[in-house]
Amino acid sequence: MPLKQYIDSHPALKRFIHWTLIPTNKARPRRWVSWFVNPFIHQRHRSSTVSSGVRLDVLPFNGFEMGANSTIESFSVVNNGVGPVRIGANSLVGIGAIVIGPVEIGANVIMAQHVVLSGLNHTYENIHQPIWKQPVTTKPIIVEDECWIGANVTITAGVTIGRHAVVAGGSVVTHDVPPYSVVGGNPARVLKQYDESAGEWLKAAPKAAESLARQLTPVMA
Repeated sequence: MPLKQYIDSHPALKRFIHWTLIPTNKARPRRWVSWFVNPFIHQRHRSSTVSSGVRLDVLPFNGFEMGANSTIESFSVVNNGVGPVRIGANSLVGIGAIVIGPVEIGANVIMAQHVVLSGLNHTYENIHQPIWKQPVTTKPIIVEDECWIGANVTITAGVTIGRHAVVAGGSVVTHDVPPYSVVGGNPARVLKQYDESAGEWLKAAPKAAESLARQLTPVMA
């Protein structure tokens, strides 16, 4: 029997191992995990940078990767407790960002200040139990290569941002974003798209934008 399957089948052992990694009711791993375990488990390119003041709530049982020349700026929080976090090469996670896995950020991505990406949701349906005691659900967030995510953007679980897309500052993104498009608003809608035949970025006609929005799969915020 694989080790993980064995641990999962023994709840008391699983709770004990979890406690050795993370203090009770905390998200940040114990220092010995950060110092002596994570560096040998996670795949961080030697040219990547985690700035001072970043809170890395990363644990060995889920993936955490940073590609070459990628940077996480100060005061950001990265958490892989419920899903892996992967950041491609030459990408920037801006000041004060929150990244809660499962999240995959491609290469050459710019994320401005105070962006929130959370692949986690809380269930709330049981009215006889506090929400924090109820199970969580996860849906991966994917930000494809070459995207620009503006300041104070929130991207909800399950959303994919297509290649070379731009998300305007302050937007709340609850649907997939097409490649080579500009979106903005709350909820975000398509404002521009690149027209290959014309070779330029064109404003989306209101009806076309509404039609495209209906085609995108909605996700629960």
